[in-house]
Amino acid sequence: MFEKWVLTILLLQFCCVSCGFCGKDLVRPCEMSHWFNLKIILEELLQRGHEKIINEFLNVAVNIMPSLSLWQSANLFQNFFPDVTEHFEEICQKAVYNESLMEKLRETKYDVMVIDPMVPCGELVAELLGIPFRYCGHLPVLPSYVPVSMGGLTDRMTFLERVKNVMLTLFFDIVLQQYDSQFWNQFYGEALGRPTTLCETMGKTEIWLIRTYWDFEFPRPYLPNFEFVGGLHCKPAKPLPEEMEDFNQSSGEDGVLVFSLGFLIKNLTEEKANFIASALHCLSQVLWRYKGKKPATLGANTRIFDWLPQNDLLGHPKTKAFITHGGTNGIYEAIYHGIPMVGIPMFADQPDNIAHMKAKGAAEEVNFNTMTSADLLSALRTVIYQPSYKENAMRLSRIHHDQPIKPLDRAVFWIEFVMRHKGAKHLRPASHDLTWFQYHSLDVIGFLLACVATVIFTVTKCCLFSCQKIGKTGKKKKRE
Repeated sequence: MFEKWVLTILLLQFCCVSCGFCGKDLVRPCEMSHWFNLKIILEELLQRGHEKIINEFLNVAVNIMPSLSLWQSANLFQNFFPDVTEHFEEICQKAVYNESLMEKLRETKYDVMVIDPMVPCGELVAELLGIPFRYCGHLPVLPSYVPVSMGGLTDRMTFLERVKNVMLTLFFDIVLQQYDSQFWNQFYGEALGRPTTLCETMGKTEIWLIRTYWDFEFPRPYLPNFEFVGGLHCKPAKPLPEEMEDFNQSSGEDGVLVFSLGFLIKNLTEEKANFIASALHCLSQVLWRYKGKKPATLGANTRIFDWLPQNDLLGHPKTKAFITHGGTNGIYEAIYHGIPMVGIPMFADQPDNIAHMKAKGAAEEVNFNTMTSADLLSALRTVIYQPSYKENAMRLSRIHHDQPIKPLDRAVFWIEFVMRHKGAKHLRPASHDLTWFQYHSLDVIGFLLACVATVIFTVTKCCLFSCQKIGKTGKKKKRE
């Protein structure tokens, strides 16, 4: 697999044909939906005369934890993490220690590298090549009011939820990062031939392209080199295939529901597929993306397809609701077209995404592991027949569309900005040059505490000394 993509890297050379600003972009893609966002940016860059090189890293699906509790999942993830890291190291070694490949990349003299931070190594390649790089990634969090990833929390947390949020933050930042940072610090130091850290290398990022926006995010501070580009892949709906169009039009005033659980979930257990089909049978017409065995309880109102033109269906005037696993791309297509959702999240960022939409009043959530036909049916009827869900979805859609520049144009602008100016160091905060204890002012706090302790100690000693002097003087006078 790797050798095939190395050949692809060496062969995918495109000429500069645009009269505008153009350059050479080195791209390191990532998994599934993350790559989909990068792909959209690359297609736009290509239309503007840029060249692209693609180096594939293997996909890692973490879909074995939905049935476990939060802490069981964390423990399993911790045990699974070292194996995943070693696998990524092997892939990274094949890239950075491949002299002919690296020499070819150097000779091409790329202007920019676009990376997703989900997996390390891209920033190492950029550092070795000496080219500026930018991330499609996520903001750092403040656990007091910013929910940590994979926690399924909102920005309005109770005390116990904040305890949970802090504990998850410590788990990700200390338990996992301790192993991960030590591992990659050594690897990066050996590859670069000098002492360095993963954090130091990632801190050299020129621009962070965040694949969300304020129609989705909870309010929080962010840095000047963070740009929100959520929904960059969304487009106006195109005409549907004739079969789907006829099916939609036959639904009358009841409309249709669109049901998709994303790329990874192609099959369900027979039992789960049957009670989902039973719930759908009681509603209006449904288009369901599903590759498994046809459920015995499937009603005549439900059509199953191997693939759905999801964006076009969500933009169809007959669509009333979207049943989704909670992937960011699908949620943004629903926001773009103003469609309320029923979320069935399973793993990764999906519970967080649905929690965001639920908090904004545009979605209901059903637990994938415990749901019954009645649960799913109740959630669907709530979303379809309570006007507030559609109103809130349309409100988010208006917010999304009311931007001075389209998300895709913003992403392309900042990539080209970095290429024109050979970086964007004027936007890079000095916090990246601080150690963790300097960043949190622990050295200052320690110094001030030491000063206070010294003053208290000195005053106490002076008081004790004075008391002793006074005591001795008193005793001497009594003797006299």
